[in-house]
Amino acid sequence: MAQENGAAASPVPENAGVNLEKRAVTSGGTDKSIVTAASAGATDYKSNLNSLATLYQNEVQKLQKQNSQSKDLYGQGLISRVEIEGSDKSLADARAKVEEVARQIAEANKPAPAPVNSSSDLIASNQVWSTGNTRVDGLIRYYGNNYGVDPYLIYCLMSQESKFSNKATSPKGAQGLMQLMPGTAARYGVMNPYDMAQSIMGGTRYLKDLLKMFNGRVDLALAGYNAGENAVIKHGYTVPPYDETRNYVKLIIKRYGRTTTPEQKAKS
Repeated sequence: MAQENGAAASPVPENAGVNLEKRAVTSGGTDKSIVTAASAGATDYKSNLNSLATLYQNEVQKLQKQNSQSKDLYGQGLISRVEIEGSDKSLADARAKVEEVARQIAEANKPAPAPVNSSSDLIASNQVWSTGNTRVDGLIRYYGNNYGVDPYLIYCLMSQESKFSNKATSPKGAQGLMQLMPGTAARYGVMNPYDMAQSIMGGTRYLKDLLKMFNGRVDLALAGYNAGENAVIKHGYTVPPYDETRNYVKLIIKRYGRTTTPEQKAKS
């Protein structure tokens, strides 16, 4: 499920995908007016953490002042020991929040790990595959080659996401072949997530950006596609400890058959 980070998109007519394919061919398949969404998501995450840190620090200062006043009142016998202990606990809890968000900021500011048996510059593998729909197969190859993502990796991801059904809708609201959440669809200019061409275009671009963000780590890119790039960053550039995400990554990697790309195998 491609995680969302924005507003929902409006539906468009069924022929929108055909128009999108024509536009992709004539423009080279790149819409430079859309900012790289995955990088923007990471920036927003770090900005939110910094804002949260400021909020927590202000709260600590406020509680420190109240705690000092409470101790004066306790010394004068005007409040009970229970009240002063409550004040101490509130201050300790607030300080713990400051420490935790500081830890998260430190994790988010770490550079992404170097590639381990993978590359963001994926080239087509020699695997024989088919979704059972020649048009979908052609779109996977077209957008994979256009955006530099191994078409077979797209195929494996799509199999796990929607089992190749363009009408698929998850309980969480993910839609179409690539199971784009409404916000993610909007980020990549997908107006109709149930349109095959638009879904494959948007999902492939998102996967490409994730591979670039995580220095070609296929496992982290897949984890980001399922749980969101911010979850990967939050957990120190590792696959987040969510059963769904770990199983998702494991199953796709197993089907893909490698953690290295065809290009790297040729070099080794």
